[in-house]
This record gives sequence, C-alpha cells and structure tokens, in this order.
Amino acid sequence: MPETSVEFSKDRHTPKGPIHYPFWFGGSASCFAACVTHPLDLVKVRLQTQPHHGPRRNMGGMFAHIVKDYGLKGLYRGLSASILRQATYSTTRFGVYEVLKDYVRNPDGPQTTIATLVALSSFSGFLGGIAGNPADVLNVRMQHDAALPAHERRNYTHALNGLFRMAREEGLASLWRGVWPNSARGVLMTASQLASYDAFKRMLLESPTLGLKDDLALHFSASFLAGFVATTVCSPVDVVKTRVMSAKHVDGVLALLADIYKKEGLRWCFKGWVPSFIRLGPHTIATFVFLEQHKKVYRRVYRLD
Repeated sequence: MPETSVEFSKDRHTPKGPIHYPFWFGGSASCFAACVTHPLDLVKVRLQTQPHHGPRRNMGGMFAHIVKDYGLKGLYRGLSASILRQATYSTTRFGVYEVLKDYVRNPDGPQTTIATLVALSSFSGFLGGIAGNPADVLNVRMQHDAALPAHERRNYTHALNGLFRMAREEGLASLWRGVWPNSARGVLMTASQLASYDAFKRMLLESPTLGLKDDLALHFSASFLAGFVATTVCSPVDVVKTRVMSAKHVDGVLALLADIYKKEGLRWCFKGWVPSFIRLGPHTIATFVFLEQHKKVYRRVYRLD
C-alpha cells in the first residue's frame, strides 16, 4: 500500500500536490539510521541496566569499557536485532502514519491540525510497538548480554537465532515480554517524533524570518528539535522497558516501578537522558534525512520534481 505525502516547492511555501511513496520507506530509512547510531544505543542500554550498587560508569567510561574488553566490534553487538527491530517497528509506525495522514487530509481545506497529527501518530506508534516487540526484546538482550556474568549469558549468534531460541527455550510468550510498556513507548515516541517533525518542519518552512526552503537544512533543523522532544517525553518509559526486557524474572511492571523508586528515587525517570539524547538525536536526524533522500531519489527516478 503506498504512502502519500504533500511535497513543498523549494521556492514557494505552497504544496505541489500529493505524491505516492512506498509504504516501506520509513522502515528503510530507520535501518540506515540504526547502522549509524547503534553504538550509542548499545551504550544507553548498558547505562540503564548497570547495577545500582557497586562501581558505576558514565557514558565515556562505558564506551571505553566496551572497546577495551571487546574491541570496536563490541560496539556493534546486536546490530542484526537492531535492524530487524527497525524493519518491523519503524516500517509499521511510519507506514501507518502516512496512510492515516492521507486519509484525513482535505486537499481543499485547511492543513491537518497538530492535535490530529498527534492522535494519528499515537495510534501508529501503538501498532508499531506491538509489531516490533519480539525484535525489541531481542535487541535489548543482545546489547546487554556481554554485561552479564559468563554463566548467565544467552550468546545469541544473530537475530533469527535469538528469536528461535527464545521461542523454543522460553515459549512464544517470551517474544511479547514488556509489550505494553513497549507499546506505550511506541505511542510516546511516534507522537513526539513524527508529529513534532511535521509540526517543526511546517513552522520553520512558513517562518518569513528564517526563509528556509524544503532542503537539507530544514530537514536537519526539524529533526533535531523532534529528537529533543522525543528524548524528554520517552525517557521514563524507555528506562522501564529496558529493565523489563533485560530482566530474568519480572513480577509485574508496578512491582518493578516500586523497586526502582525504592532504590533510586525519582532520578530513575531520566536515567541515561544524556546518552539517550546523544543517541536519539542523531538517530532522529539520520532517519528523517535518509527518509527525505529516499523521497528525493524516488521523485527523480519517476520525474516527479
């Protein structure tokens, strides 16, 4: 099913008309972005799951620890799971979001409101969280595995090996561990990332003071702001999701929250915010820049410019 998007003229602020893009463009762009930002994502997971007691590392210390013990390739541990996650989670949320935007758009009426964009992106993120949950569980486990004692490591060789072993050794239910906090994160992430990107892009493009055109500078600026919003909104749910998916046994999300609050207080809500932003900011920028380049190549190939 194709995506539909309204492109803006490089010299005017008026839409050129709807252009139909492939459904998978968002997932493809996210996979490219994951290859760029995976080391930052791995460090973020390690920071969020390091024990509360004992020696604790900051972001720089965690990078140095991983490189010292496992070499540079250690920074890409779990990359196959990360790509699988983007291929399921991001393809769903981006694709559904664009389809829904096209459905509610009135070509002869006013622009879609921000509230409507937030609602559409929230629903898309919920579906994406469900679709990407198995790969997300696997992604967290593969990134966290090397931090465990040798006798507790799962040692998945790649994404498909991990999925089959999880289903065989722990049952199919293990693939859906943490699906509700993950779906909640998907709602928050997609609403704060996709809707805010569209809102910032529209605002910057229509600003007479800035005088921006629909080009790389605009895409970079809008995606940077969207990454900041997404990191702040998603930080608490991201910490909970990571703890649930990496744990051996979980008595429930509420019990986990109570235990975290007892040990760490309210600081847990934004634990790892800086590495999260350092990871999510570049990831958001890379995703939207790659997505816009996908669209640019598509228009060039089909002579739609």
